[in-house]
Amino acid sequence: MIPKNAKALIVVTSHGSLGPTGKPTGYYLSEVAHMYRALAEEDFEIDVASPKGGKAPVDPSSLKLDDPVVREFWENPVTKAKMDRTHWLSDVDPGAYGAILFAGGHGTMWDFPENKEIQRLIQSVYQRDGIVGAVCHGPAALINAMLPDGSYLVAGKQIASFTNEEEVAVHANKIVPFALETKLKERGCNFVKAKDWAENVVTTDRVVTGQNPASAYAVGKQVASLLHA
Repeated sequence: MIPKNAKALIVVTSHGSLGPTGKPTGYYLSEVAHMYRALAEEDFEIDVASPKGGKAPVDPSSLKLDDPVVREFWENPVTKAKMDRTHWLSDVDPGAYGAILFAGGHGTMWDFPENKEIQRLIQSVYQRDGIVGAVCHGPAALINAMLPDGSYLVAGKQIASFTNEEEVAVHANKIVPFALETKLKERGCNFVKAKDWAENVVTTDRVVTGQNPASAYAVGKQVASLLHA
């Protein structure tokens, strides 16, 4: 069971290179900032972790400080320190968290899918009636997440993520190691998509997923609502 006043954990990528292009990538700042804001508004304590711990690479294209939520997150010394000193996933005790959320950014496509610590944390949190959330490319973390019976976590569930069409629109479809939408469908989910860049959040059995950066705040709010239930 989830302990009362359980914390939330946001997981970001440690991968900072966009495949063979060599261009910088990382986590998408607005997704972290807006999910964090949504949870903080509901008085949840929030930690941040990454596969390698320490300072997580930010996607330069996401440094859009004209967004007041992003600016506040980026310039606040408390939240900035959390991004500069993320927890190692291997050090995370899943028993401390009622929810685990995966932020997007193209880096996730390289270091989320095969990460055993991610799979350990998802299974542990979910099996204790916790909430699993992910937005944009964050659902890359769910591809190989399994339940104790050997079935895929996403099988039979409504799932949203960055779509194949959106990947083409940002000219990354031939750069990423796989098509996220296609891979999630192969795992047996009921993939739910909206038009490009529109907010789209779906929930099935304590798994909350969003399509793109515009969906990040709503993912956080839905996770918070389920934690309060």
